[in-house]
Amino acid sequence: MSDTKEIEGATTHFTQMADSTKDDWAIIDSHYKPFHAGLSNRILTHLKLLDGDFGGYPVDRLEHSVQSATRAYRAGMDEEYVVCALLHDIGDTLGSGNHADLAAAILKPYVSEKNHWMVEKHAIFQGYYFFHHIGEDQHMRDKFRGHPHFEYTADFCHLYDQSAFDANYDTMPLEAFEPMVHRLFSTMRYSFYKSPTAE
Repeated sequence: MSDTKEIEGATTHFTQMADSTKDDWAIIDSHYKPFHAGLSNRILTHLKLLDGDFGGYPVDRLEHSVQSATRAYRAGMDEEYVVCALLHDIGDTLGSGNHADLAAAILKPYVSEKNHWMVEKHAIFQGYYFFHHIGEDQHMRDKFRGHPHFEYTADFCHLYDQSAFDANYDTMPLEAFEPMVHRLFSTMRYSFYKSPTAE
């Protein structure tokens, strides 16, 4: 294997980061910025993997996600919230046991702490509506009672998650939400990394 890493015409020469230089990182950074600019497209591509995956539900997982976002949008929720509703189940394809954690991790650098917490905990809060049918504790969410975002998350699940399985609902097309996704993921606001769009 070569000791060099070809990066679209530029070459760094280190074999371990401890030996890297400021010039090396300038090369890497010049390629990271356009890579980051494509993040929203990669997220939308991954979201579309939910298309046709019913898992026994009345609608497929993509319809559920877009219907959730549609309901939030029509209720007048802000754009960040609507994108969180759209992406709350994006982790289903890779995280069968912790899908909410994956969605929250993707969103964390781009959304408020309140919206991040809502997405991260929504699977437990959603359980209020069905855990008792599968031998789990329907009131598992109560361990978070008293948290500042408890009611906020409970409302999300009641209004926009558990209610978004209606095959006859006039869900907006995914394309209507794509500009929102592009805007949200254009700038990291909550990360120890500087946003690629920062000066």
